[in-house]
Amino acid sequence: MNKDTYVIGIIGCGAMGSGIAQVALQNGHPVIIFDENENARQASNVLIDKQFKKRIEKGKMSESQWTSCMDRLRFATNLGDLKSCNLIIEAIIEDLVIKQNLFQKLESQVSQSCIIATNTSSLSIAALSSAFRNPERFIGLHFFNPAPLMPLVEIIPGIRTAHQISDLLKQLMQTWEKQPVTAKDTPGFIVNRIARPFYSEALRIAEEGIADYATIDWAMKTLGQFKMGPFELMDLIGHDVNYRVTCSVWTELFYDPRFKPSITQKRWFEAGLYGRKTGQGCYSYSEHQSLPEPQKNTELGHYILNRILVMLINEAADALYFGVASAEDIEIAMKKGVNYPIGLLAWGNQLGISHVVQTLDDLYNTYQEERYRVSPKLRACLRLNTPL
Repeated sequence: MNKDTYVIGIIGCGAMGSGIAQVALQNGHPVIIFDENENARQASNVLIDKQFKKRIEKGKMSESQWTSCMDRLRFATNLGDLKSCNLIIEAIIEDLVIKQNLFQKLESQVSQSCIIATNTSSLSIAALSSAFRNPERFIGLHFFNPAPLMPLVEIIPGIRTAHQISDLLKQLMQTWEKQPVTAKDTPGFIVNRIARPFYSEALRIAEEGIADYATIDWAMKTLGQFKMGPFELMDLIGHDVNYRVTCSVWTELFYDPRFKPSITQKRWFEAGLYGRKTGQGCYSYSEHQSLPEPQKNTELGHYILNRILVMLINEAADALYFGVASAEDIEIAMKKGVNYPIGLLAWGNQLGISHVVQTLDDLYNTYQEERYRVSPKLRACLRLNTPL
């Protein structure tokens, strides 16, 4: 791929679309961004320019490079303006019908060789591809927010995607200094599937009254060395986003109890308490209110960490069992996509497979709920005395 001639199209001027555009511009590509909303286009232009100026201040970009990047940036007012693009990345609202309608209009406006990708975080690539007459050109290309900073990109071929498309995009992402991983077209792909217990089990522990939000966050950060606790992270992501992803994974996996959403988060979602973006979520972010102090009880903290961690390891093992991704890509995805301190498969080996299985069996015996069922992969490792 000659990046000097490879034209990148972006559909959607939100934070994600603008972030992906910034990455492409930094790597020498001409970029065309389409959004029907003029205010959104103007805001995107301001945001991208602002981010480049920050890079200049940090010594990561020269003024001539900034000028060159902005010269390669164009904003489009109709889909036909994207006809020169070699790759188009859609980054609009996470709605299946809206995306399908867009793709039906887009396909006739671009060349037959143009690759079309979606940045969806949880929707079925197969379902989205049904909008195309030529679905072989379509693929999932999931960046993580903020796209300029987060290294991980999940590449998700659909069942009708041409094989060479995955290889081409993997090479391109590597030239963008991203870490690409390949995922099967299953609900949540790698990260949003495996990470569900980080939030759901933390919510369950709080709902049972075992510990408050601040204590659970403290345990995961201080004892588990996670960058953020689950409640802090949910507030940062936004409960509008996190709750919808949880519901999507749950329903798409035929209401598997392991992915059942929390009624607590449902109420936050219904009340519009989305977290930092609204000033209230798990915590209040008002100007005069500080975050609550945790109960720094080491014994309680280890219980919290162990319970959430074995659930995460179980999901990683199950993803490996069902061929969602390779062991290497699962480890990379959780370290690079959500900043886990070590890969979950390696963590399971460190804790000991017998410990993970016994903890999950104890939880199952206590609650008699399928959410605590042990992955066949872990059972096999225990029986054969092999690592994950």
